[in-house]
Amino acid sequence: MQIVALFFCMKDNTTSKEKMLKKVRKALLERRDNPYPNQEDLPLYAQPKEDEILEVMFAEEFLAVSGQFVFCEDEIQFLESLLNLAEERKWHKIYCWEPDLQKILEQYEYPYYETDKDFDQAEVGFTLCEALVARNGSIMLSNAGMAGRRLSIYPPVHIVLAYTSQLVLDLKDGFKLLNDKYGKRLPSMITTVTGPSRTADIEKTLVLGAHGPKELFVFLLDG
Repeated sequence: MQIVALFFCMKDNTTSKEKMLKKVRKALLERRDNPYPNQEDLPLYAQPKEDEILEVMFAEEFLAVSGQFVFCEDEIQFLESLLNLAEERKWHKIYCWEPDLQKILEQYEYPYYETDKDFDQAEVGFTLCEALVARNGSIMLSNAGMAGRRLSIYPPVHIVLAYTSQLVLDLKDGFKLLNDKYGKRLPSMITTVTGPSRTADIEKTLVLGAHGPKELFVFLLDG
Protein backbone atom coordinates (compact mmCIF):
# COMPACT_ATOMS: atom_id res chain seq x y z
CA MET A 1 0.00 0.00 0.00
CA GLN A 2 2.91 2.36 0.72
CA ILE A 3 4.38 1.72 -2.74
CA VAL A 4 1.04 2.50 -4.42
CA ALA A 5 0.63 5.72 -2.40
CA LEU A 6 4.16 6.79 -3.31
CA PHE A 7 3.40 6.17 -7.01
CA PHE A 8 0.36 8.46 -6.90
CA CYS A 9 2.37 11.16 -5.12
CA MET A 10 5.03 11.08 -7.85
CA LYS A 11 2.51 11.17 -10.73
CA ASP A 12 2.66 14.40 -12.78
CA ASN A 13 -0.76 16.07 -12.61
CA THR A 14 0.20 18.97 -14.89
CA THR A 15 -2.40 19.54 -17.60
CA SER A 16 -1.58 19.86 -21.29
CA LYS A 17 -2.42 23.57 -21.15
CA GLU A 18 -0.02 24.16 -18.26
CA LYS A 19 2.73 22.28 -20.07
CA MET A 20 2.25 24.39 -23.17
CA LEU A 21 2.31 27.63 -21.18
CA LYS A 22 5.45 26.50 -19.42
CA LYS A 23 7.16 25.99 -22.78
CA VAL A 24 6.00 29.43 -23.93
CA ARG A 25 7.35 31.10 -20.76
CA LYS A 26 10.66 29.30 -21.19
CA ALA A 27 10.93 30.35 -24.81
CA LEU A 28 10.22 33.99 -23.91
CA LEU A 29 12.92 33.98 -21.23
CA GLU A 30 15.52 32.46 -23.54
CA ARG A 31 16.24 35.26 -26.03
CA ARG A 32 17.70 34.13 -29.33
CA ASP A 33 18.85 35.92 -32.44
CA ASN A 34 16.34 36.11 -35.25
CA PRO A 35 17.30 33.34 -37.71
CA TYR A 36 15.76 35.34 -40.58
CA PRO A 37 16.66 38.97 -39.85
CA ASN A 38 15.94 40.28 -43.35
CA GLN A 39 12.79 38.30 -44.01
CA GLU A 40 10.45 41.31 -43.85
CA ASP A 41 12.52 43.22 -46.40
CA LEU A 42 12.42 40.45 -48.99
CA PRO A 43 9.83 40.75 -51.79
CA LEU A 44 6.77 38.53 -51.45
CA TYR A 45 6.72 37.77 -55.18
CA ALA A 46 9.41 37.31 -57.76
CA GLN A 47 10.07 40.45 -59.79
CA PRO A 48 8.42 40.41 -63.23
CA LYS A 49 10.59 40.04 -66.28
CA GLU A 50 11.59 43.23 -68.05
CA ASP A 51 9.64 42.33 -71.18
CA GLU A 52 6.52 41.22 -69.24
CA ILE A 53 3.50 43.37 -70.15
CA LEU A 54 0.92 44.18 -67.47
CA GLU A 55 -1.99 43.73 -69.88
CA VAL A 56 -0.86 40.21 -70.72
CA MET A 57 -0.12 39.34 -67.09
CA PHE A 58 -3.55 40.52 -65.95
CA ALA A 59 -5.35 38.71 -68.78
CA GLU A 60 -3.59 35.42 -68.03
CA GLU A 61 -4.27 35.59 -64.29
CA PHE A 62 -7.86 36.78 -64.78
CA LEU A 63 -8.65 33.96 -67.22
CA ALA A 64 -7.09 31.47 -64.79
CA VAL A 65 -9.75 32.37 -62.18
CA SER A 66 -12.65 31.94 -64.65
CA GLY A 67 -12.88 35.60 -65.62
CA GLN A 68 -13.69 36.61 -69.22
CA PHE A 69 -11.41 39.20 -70.79
CA VAL A 70 -11.86 41.38 -73.88
CA PHE A 71 -9.27 43.90 -75.08
CA CYS A 72 -10.61 46.82 -77.15
CA GLU A 73 -8.60 49.39 -79.06
CA ASP A 74 -11.31 52.06 -78.84
CA GLU A 75 -14.89 52.73 -77.73
CA ILE A 76 -16.37 51.63 -81.07
CA GLN A 77 -14.78 48.19 -80.77
CA PHE A 78 -15.93 48.04 -77.15
CA LEU A 79 -19.57 48.80 -78.08
CA GLU A 80 -19.48 46.31 -80.94
CA SER A 81 -18.19 43.59 -78.61
CA LEU A 82 -20.78 44.47 -75.99
CA LEU A 83 -23.63 44.43 -78.54
CA ASN A 84 -22.57 41.05 -79.89
CA LEU A 85 -22.30 39.62 -76.40
CA ALA A 86 -25.71 40.98 -75.33
CA GLU A 87 -27.33 39.62 -78.49
CA GLU A 88 -25.70 36.22 -78.02
CA ARG A 89 -26.73 36.01 -74.34
CA LYS A 90 -30.15 37.67 -74.91
CA TRP A 91 -29.55 40.31 -72.23
CA HIS A 92 -32.32 42.88 -71.92
CA LYS A 93 -31.91 44.35 -68.44
CA ILE A 94 -28.48 45.97 -68.26
CA TYR A 95 -28.09 48.40 -65.37
CA CYS A 96 -25.60 51.26 -65.51
CA TRP A 97 -25.56 54.05 -62.90
CA GLU A 98 -22.19 55.73 -63.45
CA PRO A 99 -22.34 58.97 -65.51
CA ASP A 100 -19.06 58.36 -67.36
CA LEU A 101 -20.28 54.97 -68.52
CA GLN A 102 -23.70 56.33 -69.40
CA LYS A 103 -22.12 58.93 -71.69
CA ILE A 104 -20.39 56.19 -73.67
CA LEU A 105 -23.56 54.12 -73.98
CA GLU A 106 -25.72 57.11 -74.89
CA GLN A 107 -23.25 58.23 -77.55
CA TYR A 108 -23.95 55.00 -79.40
CA GLU A 109 -27.61 54.76 -78.30
CA TYR A 110 -27.05 51.59 -76.31
CA PRO A 111 -30.10 50.83 -74.09
CA TYR A 112 -29.63 50.54 -70.34
CA TYR A 113 -31.43 51.11 -67.03
CA GLU A 114 -30.26 54.25 -65.22
CA THR A 115 -32.41 53.72 -62.10
CA ASP A 116 -33.01 50.73 -59.84
CA LYS A 117 -36.50 50.10 -61.23
CA ASP A 118 -37.17 46.31 -61.35
CA PHE A 119 -33.64 45.81 -60.02
CA ASP A 120 -34.62 42.39 -58.72
CA GLN A 121 -34.80 41.33 -62.39
CA ALA A 122 -31.39 42.75 -63.34
CA GLU A 123 -29.37 40.56 -65.67
CA VAL A 124 -26.19 42.63 -65.92
CA GLY A 125 -24.46 45.16 -63.68
CA PHE A 126 -22.15 47.48 -65.60
CA THR A 127 -19.49 49.41 -63.64
CA LEU A 128 -16.12 51.08 -63.75
CA CYS A 129 -13.29 50.13 -61.37
CA GLU A 130 -10.46 51.73 -59.42
CA ALA A 131 -7.62 49.53 -60.69
CA LEU A 132 -6.68 46.18 -62.20
CA VAL A 133 -4.07 44.23 -60.26
CA ALA A 134 -2.00 42.28 -62.79
CA ARG A 135 -0.19 40.06 -60.28
CA ASN A 136 -3.29 38.04 -59.36
CA GLY A 137 -5.87 39.11 -61.94
CA SER A 138 -7.95 41.07 -59.44
CA ILE A 139 -10.27 44.04 -59.91
CA MET A 140 -10.14 46.78 -57.29
CA LEU A 141 -13.57 48.31 -56.64
CA SER A 142 -14.94 50.94 -54.30
CA ASN A 143 -18.30 52.48 -53.47
CA ALA A 144 -17.16 55.98 -54.46
CA GLY A 145 -19.04 55.94 -57.76
CA MET A 146 -22.77 55.93 -58.43
CA ALA A 147 -22.69 52.14 -58.75
CA GLY A 148 -22.29 51.96 -54.97
CA ARG A 149 -22.15 48.54 -53.39
CA ARG A 150 -25.06 46.77 -55.09
CA LEU A 151 -24.39 46.88 -58.81
CA SER A 152 -21.26 44.73 -58.70
CA ILE A 153 -22.84 42.12 -56.42
CA TYR A 154 -26.53 41.53 -57.11
CA PRO A 155 -26.89 40.91 -60.90
CA PRO A 156 -25.76 37.45 -62.08
CA VAL A 157 -23.37 39.05 -64.59
CA HIS A 158 -20.91 41.83 -63.76
CA ILE A 159 -19.22 43.76 -66.58
CA VAL A 160 -16.31 46.08 -65.80
CA LEU A 161 -14.93 48.70 -68.15
CA ALA A 162 -11.31 49.52 -67.38
CA TYR A 163 -8.45 51.38 -69.01
CA THR A 164 -4.81 50.41 -69.49
CA SER A 165 -3.83 53.41 -67.35
CA GLN A 166 -5.50 51.64 -64.40
CA LEU A 167 -3.26 48.57 -64.63
CA VAL A 168 -0.91 48.12 -61.67
CA LEU A 169 1.44 45.32 -60.72
CA ASP A 170 0.53 44.70 -57.06
CA LEU A 171 -2.09 45.60 -54.48
CA LYS A 172 0.19 48.20 -52.92
CA ASP A 173 0.32 49.98 -56.27
CA GLY A 174 -3.48 49.90 -56.42
CA PHE A 175 -3.74 51.49 -52.97
CA LYS A 176 -1.28 54.17 -54.09
CA LEU A 177 -3.63 54.99 -56.97
CA LEU A 178 -6.47 55.31 -54.48
CA ASN A 179 -4.44 57.56 -52.19
CA ASP A 180 -3.44 59.77 -55.09
CA LYS A 181 -7.06 59.98 -56.26
CA TYR A 182 -8.91 60.46 -52.96
CA GLY A 183 -6.27 61.63 -50.47
CA LYS A 184 -7.70 61.56 -46.95
CA ARG A 185 -11.27 61.06 -48.23
CA LEU A 186 -10.94 57.35 -49.03
CA PRO A 187 -14.15 55.46 -49.88
CA SER A 188 -15.78 53.58 -47.02
CA MET A 189 -15.72 50.36 -49.04
CA ILE A 190 -12.68 49.16 -50.98
CA THR A 191 -12.53 45.57 -52.18
CA THR A 192 -10.76 43.34 -54.66
CA VAL A 193 -12.64 40.83 -56.79
CA THR A 194 -10.75 37.87 -58.19
CA GLY A 195 -12.98 36.04 -60.65
CA PRO A 196 -16.69 35.23 -60.26
CA SER A 197 -18.16 34.51 -56.84
CA ARG A 198 -17.40 30.94 -55.78
CA THR A 199 -17.58 28.47 -52.91
CA ALA A 200 -16.57 24.87 -52.27
CA ASP A 201 -18.21 24.56 -48.84
CA ILE A 202 -20.64 21.86 -49.93
CA GLU A 203 -18.85 18.53 -50.35
CA LYS A 204 -15.78 20.42 -51.67
CA THR A 205 -17.53 20.93 -55.01
CA LEU A 206 -16.70 24.27 -56.65
CA VAL A 207 -19.83 26.31 -57.36
CA LEU A 208 -19.71 29.64 -59.21
CA GLY A 209 -22.16 32.41 -58.40
CA ALA A 210 -22.71 31.35 -54.81
CA HIS A 211 -22.58 34.77 -53.13
CA GLY A 212 -22.49 37.14 -56.11
CA PRO A 213 -22.16 37.26 -59.91
CA LYS A 214 -21.76 33.97 -61.71
CA GLU A 215 -19.91 35.61 -64.60
CA LEU A 216 -17.37 38.42 -64.57
CA PHE A 217 -16.23 40.29 -67.69
CA VAL A 218 -13.48 42.87 -68.06
CA PHE A 219 -13.43 45.04 -71.16
CA LEU A 220 -10.02 46.72 -71.26
CA LEU A 221 -9.75 49.90 -73.31
CA ASP A 222 -6.46 51.31 -74.49
CA GLY A 223 -6.13 54.67 -72.80
